[in-house]
Amino acid sequence: MTPLDWFLVGLASLLVGLAKGGLVGVGNLTVVLFAMVFEPKASVGILLPILISADIVAVTVYRRHADWGWLLRLLPYMVVGILAGYFLFGHMSDDLVRRIIGAIVLSMTGIQILRTLARQKGWGDFAERVPHSFGFRFGLGLLGGFATMVANAAGPVAQLFFISVGLPKLAFIGTGAWCFFLVNVFKVPLQMDLGIIHFDSLRTSLTLAPFAVLGALVAPQIVKVIPQRLFTWLVWVFIVVAGVKLLFF
Repeated sequence: MTPLDWFLVGLASLLVGLAKGGLVGVGNLTVVLFAMVFEPKASVGILLPILISADIVAVTVYRRHADWGWLLRLLPYMVVGILAGYFLFGHMSDDLVRRIIGAIVLSMTGIQILRTLARQKGWGDFAERVPHSFGFRFGLGLLGGFATMVANAAGPVAQLFFISVGLPKLAFIGTGAWCFFLVNVFKVPLQMDLGIIHFDSLRTSLTLAPFAVLGALVAPQIVKVIPQRLFTWLVWVFIVVAGVKLLFF
């Protein structure tokens, strides 16, 4: 690895920590930066331990803010998606997976826009029924689990679900922190079996993990000064940008 390579993955690891610590969306660049330095599938195994190191800090800071009711509504379907990704990992190209995820994220964003219009126009109870429906939970859970298994790219999907059900800022961050800590730990033996986590990958992961921990420790101080309305808009902007990037670039 060249000095530029180390700079890129060090920056990406710092962004992981900032995202896990509450600056939602800034970590969406991480997958791209890692894929620029490593082979796309190899980057998935290198990145996972780094994600977990930041997850530990995030659940420690926000452990009292999780909404376990909503989390437990989503997790079972994410597990199904993770297992699907495990069995299909060797049969799908990186490009195909990326485009599928981007298309569905943008589709789900369109549904949320319809909900907002329905609430403003008074179109019955459509706005309130969508995020509570089985189809919405199952679809996003399945997609999120699949995305996190094959690309560590479930952030926009989970963010879409938690923002759609109306979680306030701290509950949004805390619920997401626990969600990804649990699913990331669950993925470790599966990725070891696939051969993308091994001794050499772990050595690289452990070298980069301190940058993620630093980001996760700094981020909560920044979150404290961001108003709820601005936070919500930033989440939506990052979701749309991530969806467009995955689908077209």
